[in-house]
Amino acid sequence: MSANKKKNPLQKYLTSNETYPFLAGLATGLYPFLFYFSNNYSLVNSWGHLLYFIFYFLCCPVFIFFFLNFIIKKNILGKWGKYVLPFFSVFIFLFLMSISYYAGFDKKMSIVVFIASLGFSFFFYKQVKKVIVIQLILACIGIYTLSPSILKEINYSNDWMNQPDDIENVKFTKKPNVYFIQPDGYANISELKKENYNVDHSEFENFLIKENFKYYEDFRSNYASTLSSNSSIFMMKHHYYFNEKNFSEAIKTRDIIITKNPVLDIFKNNNYKTHFIAEMPYLLLNRPDFGYDVCNFNYKDISYIGTGLGEQQDILTPLINNINTAPNTPKFFFIEIFNPGHVHGNERDSLGEEGERQLWKNCKENADIKLIEIISAIKERDPDSLIVIMADHGGFVGMEYTGQTYFKTQDRDIVYSIFTSILAIHWPNGIAPDFDTSFSSSVNVFRILFSYLSDNETYLQNLQPNESYVILKDKEFKGVYQYIDENGNITLEKK
Repeated sequence: MSANKKKNPLQKYLTSNETYPFLAGLATGLYPFLFYFSNNYSLVNSWGHLLYFIFYFLCCPVFIFFFLNFIIKKNILGKWGKYVLPFFSVFIFLFLMSISYYAGFDKKMSIVVFIASLGFSFFFYKQVKKVIVIQLILACIGIYTLSPSILKEINYSNDWMNQPDDIENVKFTKKPNVYFIQPDGYANISELKKENYNVDHSEFENFLIKENFKYYEDFRSNYASTLSSNSSIFMMKHHYYFNEKNFSEAIKTRDIIITKNPVLDIFKNNNYKTHFIAEMPYLLLNRPDFGYDVCNFNYKDISYIGTGLGEQQDILTPLINNINTAPNTPKFFFIEIFNPGHVHGNERDSLGEEGERQLWKNCKENADIKLIEIISAIKERDPDSLIVIMADHGGFVGMEYTGQTYFKTQDRDIVYSIFTSILAIHWPNGIAPDFDTSFSSSVNVFRILFSYLSDNETYLQNLQPNESYVILKDKEFKGVYQYIDENGNITLEKK
C-alpha cells in the first residue's frame, strides 16, 4: 500500500493536531439531545422545546469549546491545558446525559460525573478524539431511534376524531356551572369493597350522600393512563392507543386535552367560560396552546425539562376566585387532583404488593380531604351546579408496579384494578335524568352530560362501545387488546 495514499476523513481527524472545537462541542450535546427527545417525544414536541434544547445542548457546548480552544492556544493554562478539552468533552457529555436520564439535575450523579471526567482527562487525555468519534456514532444511533416518533407525527391522522352525529353543534337548554373533578387513580366503590383494595370508604361515601351526590357503581375507564384516558374522554371517541407501544405517552394527547377537543368547543359554543385548574402541570409539559380561557399555571413557571410531577400546588384558592368572577356567565371547570394516584410505575421503585396497597390507601385519605374541601367550597358558592367526580383510571392496587400491566393476565380483580374509576355526580336540584343508567365507561360521560344539558336524547344513539383496552408486550401477545367487553366481561381480543 502506498505510504502517500490519502488518509480517509476519520484517519485525518484522529491524527491531526487540530482540536476542531465546533465538532467537539457538537458531539458532547448531540446524543443527549437526541436521547431526551426519543425517550420523551410527546413531552417535547414543540418549537419552544426544540429551540431550548438546541441552545443549551448544542450551542452552549460549542461556545464552551471555542472558548477553551482559545485559552489553550494562548497557553494561559500552561501544562494543564492538555487536560482541559478531554475533561470537558467527557464531563459535558455525561452531565447532559444525566439531565436527560433523570429529567433534571441530580446532585449525586453530577458528582460521579465530575470525578469520572477528572479520571479520564488525567489518564486517557490522548484518547479524547476517539471519545468524540464514539459520541458522534451514538448521535447517529440517536437519529435512527428518534426517526419513528417524527414519522408518526408527520403521518398522524385526525380521522378518528370525527363524530358520528352533529353533537358538536348541540345547544344547551340549561346552563349550570359544570365542575369536572378528576382525582387520579381513584377506584370505584364497587372495587374498593373487594380484596385488592379492601378499603373502608364509608366516611367519604356518607359525605357524598349528605351532599346529594349520586354514586355510579361498576363504572370504569376505557384506557390505562391519564393521557390515553383523557384524550378519549374529551374526544368522546375511542382511539385504541393510536397503535402505540406505550400506554402512558402518545403523540398529541396533551394537545387534544388542553388545546382543542369537542368537549371544550361545545362548552365555548354555548358561551361557557372554561377553566383548567390542576395541582401539577403534567398535562402542560409540551406547552400546548391553551384552549381554556383560564389556567392556574403559566408557562414561564414550567421547566422545559421535567416530568410535570413534584410538589402539588394549591388549587382551592384559584378555584374559589374563579367561581366568584362573572356570576352571570356559565363556567366549565376541569379540576385535576393527583391523589390517590397509582402504584409505582417501575419495579425498582416498588414497595411490594402490600406496601403499594398501603401507600395507595394513605394517598386516598389525602384525596378524600381535598375532595371534601373542593366540594364544600363549590356547594357553598354554587349549590345548584353540576359536579362530576370521575377518575382517569384505577389505582392498579394488587400489582407490585404498573409496568406489569404490559403482561397478560386474566385475573378479573387485577384487570378491574387497572380500569376501575369513581363516578359520583351532583345533579342540579337533585334530579338525575332517566337515562343516567347509560353511565358505564368514561368515553361516553360527556356525550351523556350533553344529552342532559340539551334535553336531547338523540345523542345517546351514538354512544361508543363500553370496552376497555390495554397494551401488551408478551412474547405471544403484542399489541392493543380488549380486556373488558361491553358487558363487563374479561376478554383477550386483539384490536
